[in-house]
Amino acid sequence: MLRIAVCDDDSEAVWAHREIARACLKECGSVGEIKVYADSGNLLYDITEDHFFFDLILLDIEMPGCTGMELAEKLKPSLPNVKIIFITSHIEYAIDAFELSVFRYVPKGDTEKRLPAAIRDAIRLIDLESGKTYTIQTNSRLERIPYQEIYYIERDGKNASITTSSGVSKVRKSLQQVYEELDAEEFIYIDRGCIVNLIHIMQMQDGMAVLKNGVSLPISRSHLQTVKEQINRYWGAHI
Repeated sequence: MLRIAVCDDDSEAVWAHREIARACLKECGSVGEIKVYADSGNLLYDITEDHFFFDLILLDIEMPGCTGMELAEKLKPSLPNVKIIFITSHIEYAIDAFELSVFRYVPKGDTEKRLPAAIRDAIRLIDLESGKTYTIQTNSRLERIPYQEIYYIERDGKNASITTSSGVSKVRKSLQQVYEELDAEEFIYIDRGCIVNLIHIMQMQDGMAVLKNGVSLPISRSHLQTVKEQINRYWGAHI
């Protein structure tokens, strides 16, 4: 069951967005629970102190006290894989939203058109991530690694070294062979010897891909433009 939070200090907006989310769940054939918040501090408390879990958060940026941007930064350690959809009237926040690995950016003046599409895309991605695994099978070992746990994969001699949230697994295959077996658009080459799961890219800075686990990986000059295009194409336009 998907868990969705809607946070906006405007009471009319928070209930309107809740109804849009409810309709999107029904349209996608997903079962979900939606919790609404009129105060960003209450949402932060529930996540960090009461350990509430959410798959998706619809978040207004311009709120008193703790703003949406500040809240997104504070809750990431507790919910590193949560999808966040920012709703705001200030387009200049889009760049900062990208750096926080926000799923989508929806202008307030266009919520009726843009918000349902963003929510549907997020629901489908969450469903996709939860079900796909990469299998390593040998005579003595069978290991299934969920796609969402894979941070990056590097060439290691005749092996491919897969770094996940729980450690490193090696498979005696070429990097290209593993890439073809994954067959998923979230995995992209950032260098001839490295594939990254772009759902874990927090930001691109000074030619480096900064991941959620704190690792920074160099993006080769020959791949830099392609990587930017693939990220933009995958996540969709922020504006």
